Amino acid sequence: MKYENIVKGRFLSRPNRFIAKVMIDGKEETVHVKNTGRCRELLTENATVFLEKSKNPNRKTAYDLISVIKNDRLINMDSFAPNVAVGEFIREGKLFSDLEFLKSEYTFGNSRFDFYGKHGGKEFFAEVKGVTLEEKGVVRFPDAPTERGIKHLSELENAVKSGFEAYVIFVVQMKDVSHFEPNYKTHKEFGEALEKAQKNGVKVLCFDCDVTPESMALREEVRVCL
Repeated sequence: MKYENIVKGRFLSRPNRFIAKVMIDGKEETVHVKNTGRCRELLTENATVFLEKSKNPNRKTAYDLISVIKNDRLINMDSFAPNVAVGEFIREGKLFSDLEFLKSEYTFGNSRFDFYGKHGGKEFFAEVKGVTLEEKGVVRFPDAPTERGIKHLSELENAVKSGFEAYVIFVVQMKDVSHFEPNYKTHKEFGEALEKAQKNGVKVLCFDCDVTPESMALREEVRVCL
């Protein structure tokens, strides 16, 4: 996926989940944060950030904060980017060489999955999770408890029982990481649910990304450790 009108800034503070104070060209701006997660390890005082300037002159905030440099590593933190990048990846035939159909936002049971599609005559569902939490090359999900994530895993298991293929795809919004593992410390129940889902036929995949201030694209598969 690609961004337009990218500018560089310096992070100052985050009054709430939705906005941040950023210094841009010597002026303090209130900007929209495209990730409502905690991101405390990313948005540290004086961190270098990249923002996309909106084309809408009537917006209350003129900029969207989309990425940050942490220890010389550029990390995309736009929560919408993983879905877009996975959609591009699948449509380009990089996950299934025999893709026949792909649709975003599809309801099954009590869940709305990110993707429904067909490949080689088989129907599948895929749920996408963005990963921004990194420590010494190890990436983890979630960065906060997610009952919604557990619910999605349960629904993916139900899809397998109904004859569908089911995938949960973790998108690491950076590159050159060691491996992925559930964040048992933050939400043990999610880790246990992920293990259970895999045992019951849900395919657990993880990819890192090539990230620039102007773009993000899936790169290579990352080892999953459960």
